[in-house]
Amino acid sequence: MPERPLFLERASFRRRRLGDAARILPVVAAIAALAPVWWIPRQLSFAAGAGWLFGLWAVLILAIWALHRALLRAEAATLRAESAVAESLAPPAAAAPARPDQGDDDHAL
Repeated sequence: MPERPLFLERASFRRRRLGDAARILPVVAAIAALAPVWWIPRQLSFAAGAGWLFGLWAVLILAIWALHRALLRAEAATLRAESAVAESLAPPAAAAPARPDQGDDDHAL
């Protein structure tokens, strides 16, 4: 049986994949901005090219916002999972040792 619960693995896996998506987003954006210029330069006049760039810019803002929210939620889920694992693996709290002034009644102070 694994030492860690399965939900911790899923939470950290999701956070890593979202981080990978955030790292690759600039590359995808550059390709999306330049691909139409390379493939169909005649169809993209000044107005169509400006419309394409504005639309891409708006989509990128929404994508970054969505990734940011997802990363925050995944980080919170990972922290909750790690704290749950730490609590489950922690030894039970030991009884507090008796204070010297609360010892046996055999000796007088």
